[in-house]
Amino acid sequence: MNVAIDKPSLWQRAKPWFTGFDGWLSLAVLLLCAAGLTIMYSAGYDHGTRFVDHARNMALAAVVIFVIAQVPPQKLMAAALPLYVAGVALLVGVELFGITRKGATRWLNVGVTVIQPSELLKIALPLMLAWWFQKREGQLRVPDFLVAAMILAVPVGLILKQPDLGTALLVASAGLYVIFFAGLSWKLIIPVLVTGAVAITALVLSEDRICQPEVKWPGLHDYQKGRVCTLLDPTKDPLGKGFHTLQGMIAIGSGGLTGKGFMKGTQTHLEFIPERTTDFIFAAYSEEFGLAGNLMLILGFVFLIFRGLMIAAEAPTLFSRLLAGAVTLMFFTYAFVNMGMVSGILPVVGVPLPFISYGGTAMVTLGMGLGILMSISRSRRLMVS
Repeated sequence: MNVAIDKPSLWQRAKPWFTGFDGWLSLAVLLLCAAGLTIMYSAGYDHGTRFVDHARNMALAAVVIFVIAQVPPQKLMAAALPLYVAGVALLVGVELFGITRKGATRWLNVGVTVIQPSELLKIALPLMLAWWFQKREGQLRVPDFLVAAMILAVPVGLILKQPDLGTALLVASAGLYVIFFAGLSWKLIIPVLVTGAVAITALVLSEDRICQPEVKWPGLHDYQKGRVCTLLDPTKDPLGKGFHTLQGMIAIGSGGLTGKGFMKGTQTHLEFIPERTTDFIFAAYSEEFGLAGNLMLILGFVFLIFRGLMIAAEAPTLFSRLLAGAVTLMFFTYAFVNMGMVSGILPVVGVPLPFISYGGTAMVTLGMGLGILMSISRSRRLMVS
C-alpha cells in the first residue's frame, strides 16, 4: 500500500524563522531607511558609489538583524562575559599595537582585516552590565553599583585614551542607561545633573578667558578644547574650526518650512557642507526637506524609541529589560547628539545619524542593536503563543 506523504513547502519550512518578528519595530526601521536612502541619493549621487554602498550596508544590517533575532536572550546573556572580555582585550591591543591615523590610534590589524574594537563595546558593555545586574537580582547593594561603575570605566577610559570622544560618549551612555534602569537612586543622579548644569553655565560665562590659546584644559586634548570653544562661538574662526558648525546651521536655516526640494539643496550640491554624506547629512536633509521633513524624521525616531521601550517594559527577565532599554536609548543618543552637533547646540564629536549617515561599521552596530530588540520581542511573543 502506497502512503502519500506531503512534503512541507519552502515557505512552511522557512516560516518559523520569521515567526514572532516585531512588525511595528520593523516599520519604524523601514521608514528611517527610506529617508536615509532618499537623502543619500541626493547628497551622494556625485560622491562615487555612496548611494549603492549605503544600500549595501543596509542589506548587511538586515542580515545581522535577522541572524541575531534567532538567538534567544538566554544565549545572549551567556555571550555577555566573553564578548566584554574580548572587547577590552582588543582595546588593550589597540593601546599596545594599534594603527594611528590622523593623530588617533583606534584601529587594530588582526591579520585578515583592520578592525575598530571600540565599536564592539557599544553592544558588549550593555550586555555585560545587564548580565551583572541579572546575577545580582533581588540583592542589589551599593557595592554592586560600584562594580558596575568599574565595568563601565575600563573600556570608556581606554577609548578616551585613543582618543575617540564620540565613541566613548556612546559607550558610556549605553552603560549608564543599564545602571539607571537597574535602580540607581535619584539621590545620586540629581547631584551629578546639578553639577553638570553649574559647570556648563560657568563654561559659557567664562568663555572669553578659558578659550585663550595659552589656557590648558586638564584631561582634554587641545582639539577637544577647540571643539567646545568653537561651539561657544563658531564665528571666531569661520573658515577653520567653526566652518563645519556654521555651514550646518546655514543649511538648516535655509531650508525654511518646507525645504528647497529634493536634489535642490545649494549648500549641499555646491559642497559647502563638509562630510555631507556622513556626520553632517542631517544638514543636507534639513536644507532639502525643511522643518516639515525634520519633524517627520524626528517622529520616525520617536516611533522607534517608543516601540523599543515598550519591548523593554514587556520583557520577561531583568536581563532582557535592562538590555532592551539600554539599546533603545542608544538610538536616542545617536540621534540627539548628531542633530545637536549639526544644529550648533553640541560640540562636533563624529556621531552618525542612525540609518541616515553613510558608514558600514556603524550600520552593522545598529543592526546588532536592532537584532537584540527583535530577539527579546520575539522570545516573548513565542512564549505567549
